Amino acid sequence: MENHYISWWNVENLFDEKNAPEVRRPDSIRRKISSDLSKWTVETRDKKIKNLAWVLSKINDQKGPDILGICEIENKFVLELLVNTISIPNREYGIIHSNSSDKRGIDVAFIYDKNKYIFNHDEFFEHIIVKRYATREIIQTTLTTLKGNELILIGNHWPSRSAGQYESEPFRIIAAETLSYFVESIQRIKGKDSAIIVMGDFNDEPFDRSLEKYALSSRNRKKVSFGKNPNLYNLMWPLIGKGEASYVYSSSPMMIDQFMVSKGIISNRKYELDEQKVKVEKFDGMTKGRYDKPVRFGQSSPNLSGFSDHLPISFVLGEK
Repeated sequence: MENHYISWWNVENLFDEKNAPEVRRPDSIRRKISSDLSKWTVETRDKKIKNLAWVLSKINDQKGPDILGICEIENKFVLELLVNTISIPNREYGIIHSNSSDKRGIDVAFIYDKNKYIFNHDEFFEHIIVKRYATREIIQTTLTTLKGNELILIGNHWPSRSAGQYESEPFRIIAAETLSYFVESIQRIKGKDSAIIVMGDFNDEPFDRSLEKYALSSRNRKKVSFGKNPNLYNLMWPLIGKGEASYVYSSSPMMIDQFMVSKGIISNRKYELDEQKVKVEKFDGMTKGRYDKPVRFGQSSPNLSGFSDHLPISFVLGEK
């Protein structure tokens, strides 16, 4: 059995340096985030990257993730710095990234171990989400394992609740419908047994309407296995029952970072899903308080001992 250790992390605004050249930060984005970057020096950026790399090097019994979905990075340059700072023997990470249309310039991307997967460059897609103006895309890519099987990855960072949960909900419903449409398209083109892994910061929880009604996310494994719709099996429900959370808003723990998989993962004999190995990653020093609240790094007043306002999540997928 070949195991694939797959992680996701919203790393909380991993910005380039305050005075980054225009080739890395267009002037329109510079104006939008200038207040966030008032104290964002090269040293600050590099300290945050060092802290993030430390966490990633602890994951998977200090072997690091095989695949990592990541969001809130400003550009490919800072992602390259992060990858080059991760110190794990025998790991050679590749990057899958494209600049989004987000007005703050923050992107979704993947990194993957080039010794374990082949990246199909012809199968990288960006699905633009428009809510009066373009926001962060949903990105989709295909990796081929050493055994010759495909894993289709879909990375998400849905619109936030900053305008209010219910006021902003229609925007996440638009993202959910977009996601479901492309899951259905993949299954139509590549077959119902396509192995699709959906991950992201959805800014809604598994029981919210956007996930259940529009992304067709379910806690019912049989519904996903035998249903005709492009249903997705949400792996986070057992952790919610244990009081786990990937994010804490005020004093409310929330599971807004999630993994969902297609019927091609849970019904395909090529793969084996161990639901006991879905977890929220925690290490000494990166959480505090009653709810295992992550220690933030922040922007305008950086905490150099911090990491992110989200915790990473992981699961293990076996391949026969």
